[in-house]
Amino acid sequence: MRRTVKQLAKVSGVSVRTLNHYHAIGLLAPAEVGANGYRWYGQAELLRLQQILFFRELGFELAAIASVLDDPAFDLRTALLAHRTQFEERLGQLHRLIRTIDHTVATLDEDITMNDKALFDGFDAEKQAAYEAEIKTTYGEHGERGVEHARRTMASWSDDDKAGFLADLREIESGLADAMAAGDAVDSPRVETLIARHRDWVGRSWPRAPDAAAYAGLADMYTGHPDFVARYDAIRPGFAEWLASAMRGYARSRLS
Repeated sequence: MRRTVKQLAKVSGVSVRTLNHYHAIGLLAPAEVGANGYRWYGQAELLRLQQILFFRELGFELAAIASVLDDPAFDLRTALLAHRTQFEERLGQLHRLIRTIDHTVATLDEDITMNDKALFDGFDAEKQAAYEAEIKTTYGEHGERGVEHARRTMASWSDDDKAGFLADLREIESGLADAMAAGDAVDSPRVETLIARHRDWVGRSWPRAPDAAAYAGLADMYTGHPDFVARYDAIRPGFAEWLASAMRGYARSRLS
């Protein structure tokens, strides 16, 4: 069965805008373009899109995905089995995190203290290291200094300091999600006030509050990494892109 770009967007959950982008960069071309300009996608294209989405879930950049899929040695069945293994590993980690949450709630209810190892069971040190490496790669020496500063700063915080830090973030993000739900423009006074608080919050662990380039770069990371997209879109569908747009607008209008 052939599908138009709109039909493919509906069945896959990928926006038409994203599919257009994938076509423009040569990542997902239609099987055929009709005389009327309609693009038609067949089974091979659906399977390729599925692979793109799997690789995005695993943190691959679009250029890297194109390189893998266009490699003559690429084998679909082998790739699917590899994805399955990686997602099983992720599922195991999620089960550990859920168990950690249950244990923590239980200790709070019973007013007992959890040992440090159990408190952080399931958190992925490798993934955190990968985030830090990405920051260092993107921002060079400046990014490396920022990561080291954040590490030293947060190591000096008490448990109450850390809890307050996260509570402030939840309050800011909740306010922004409410503004998005209410249809506020990303440059509205309410949104700009909350974004200013968000930038200040970021600056509490950075050497200083981010300048225009750094804050816009952080917005790019929020939309460019599937883990961040999943985190923000779990607050509200589409929130990652909306938040990043607000951050970039604030960087242009208030920090440049």
